[in-house]
Amino acid sequence: MASSPIHLTGVERFFDEDELIASKTDTKGRVTYANDVFLRLAGYTEQEILGQPHSIIRHPDMPRCIFKFLWDNISQGTEIFAYVVNRSKNGDHYWVLAHVTATYGTDGKTIVGYHSSRRVPNRTALDQIKPLYASLLAEEARHANGKEGMAAATQMILDTLGSMGVSYGQLIYTLEGIE
Repeated sequence: MASSPIHLTGVERFFDEDELIASKTDTKGRVTYANDVFLRLAGYTEQEILGQPHSIIRHPDMPRCIFKFLWDNISQGTEIFAYVVNRSKNGDHYWVLAHVTATYGTDGKTIVGYHSSRRVPNRTALDQIKPLYASLLAEEARHANGKEGMAAATQMILDTLGSMGVSYGQLIYTLEGIE
């Protein structure tokens, strides 16, 4: 699928509390499955999305360091929860609380892909996440080299979590009210 310029509408899409967005990818992050809720919110047909990198829905307001953190965890088989803002095909956006896990092969040890279930996020939590993500994005942009910017923003979030005395997971659980 040809890459098109990122167009943002500023319009937020919503989904119902009882709906789940589900998708699966291979180990390279290419979409192998997307449920109807995913297709509706992202604005793609199944034919358009299958085989495409999951990053096709990446919103430019989403810090790269959060995705690096996510991939570092799931590639080691550690599940992770994360707040994510995604971009629909038409430029709208939608927020989710994503739960991402590895999918294992028949041997139970080899990672063969990844599965993500997303639900409606706690709106009060987003009031705290949005400024954090904005500061991480600003740190990433402050560096001419993308890798250096991502490393600096990663250190920034680690320092922030350290000063709070929590892990990333604990922060998400606390904001979301997960026990």
